[in-house]
Amino acid sequence: MVNDTLKSMEDRIKASINGFRTDLGTIRTGHASPALVEHIKVEYADTPMPLIQLAGISAPEAGLIVIQPWDKGSIRAIEKAISKSELGLNCSSDGNVIRIPIPPLSEERRKELIKIVHRRAEERRLVLRSFRHDAMDELKRLEKEKEISQDDHKRGLDRLQKIMDVYMAEIDKLSRDKEKELLEV
Repeated sequence: MVNDTLKSMEDRIKASINGFRTDLGTIRTGHASPALVEHIKVEYADTPMPLIQLAGISAPEAGLIVIQPWDKGSIRAIEKAISKSELGLNCSSDGNVIRIPIPPLSEERRKELIKIVHRRAEERRLVLRSFRHDAMDELKRLEKEKEISQDDHKRGLDRLQKIMDVYMAEIDKLSRDKEKELLEV
């Protein structure tokens, strides 16, 4: 019972950590990367869709992202979504492809992006804490219904905290690594 509860919580945490890793990939560092824009939501046919479902995205050189929409009619919607994103990118189009030059980051923009990284890391920590709270409630319920003993409950809480410590440290490490990457000139 305790193992099932902890396993379920750990699976949810791992999914959340993977989401955080992906989320950090969307924060630009001065190097062109398709991951930077592929998850931008584009209003297409009255439905918000990730850009990667509407176009081919490539980075042919370090300072340029090229987007080739499969439907040329979606170019305006894609340009609008990119300009509205918090990435601060400008794009140009020739009617067939969209080019996004990736300018070097200014010191001010680096600091803004670091704040965004810290904010997203804190949001992810809150998600993990809610998972811990759910697991604690489940362990409490199991003890109350006499499905586990008080000792099992206590051991479960200790294991729960150890799991949380590992994943909180992973969030901190991912955040520090991204911050270090942003500070590289």
